[in-house]
Amino acid sequence: NFVKKGTARPVKKNAKSNITTSSSRNSKPAAKTASRRESFARVSISDDGNPKGGVASNEDDEEDNGDGPSYWLMKAEPDSRIEKGKDVKFSIDDLKEASEPEAWDGVRNAAARNNMRSMMQGDMAFFYHSNCKSPGIVGTMEIVREHSVDESAFDKEHPYYDEKSTRDKPKWCVVHVEFRSKFHDPVTLKELQRYAKPGGILENMQTLKMARLSVSRVSKKEWEFIHTLTDSDEQGAPPTTNGTNS
Repeated sequence: NFVKKGTARPVKKNAKSNITTSSSRNSKPAAKTASRRESFARVSISDDGNPKGGVASNEDDEEDNGDGPSYWLMKAEPDSRIEKGKDVKFSIDDLKEASEPEAWDGVRNAAARNNMRSMMQGDMAFFYHSNCKSPGIVGTMEIVREHSVDESAFDKEHPYYDEKSTRDKPKWCVVHVEFRSKFHDPVTLKELQRYAKPGGILENMQTLKMARLSVSRVSKKEWEFIHTLTDSDEQGAPPTTNGTNS
């Protein structure tokens, strides 16, 4: 049951309380780092090429960044679309205008959810505009709070309510993100695909191999290369280690 492409963070909501800020990346135990790497190796792929569950990985990038961040790509829809009477749009500009960290809610795919569970405070993510005229990467954001329960799954009025997710056994999670930059020129899907041919630097980029996955892993070399394709137009607050801005 894949969530429709680009609906990873569908609607704004007021359920942002009871979130505890995570410890900084520099203090993460080595065992947790090893466990996360092992979880990438255990991913199972179904007959249609999509992950059955677990954390999806890049074939060529089980790299260890030490105390540095891991990198991700997260999709959202920038154009209005009404589900259950609510507009599920959320764009890079919406994130930029947010006055506090935004909960990335509405993810209803197990592999995408498990990727979110593997995120740590200080990780960085590309913001990808999906299900629109010109899909592509439009900016960056930082993971400032690690995963917590997705309250939207309990709301019967929410577009992505899940009756199988209960407070005793919640199935879905959110991470909280903050705006970091908006690209002057978006890196379009077509441009990404140019470098995804055999032998290309993006040939194993997860989002290009598993297009239906709304939250995917990005390797360090992919992250750095994509930044050479564009310039940041607007900068957000600098990364922090405590999930808040000074």
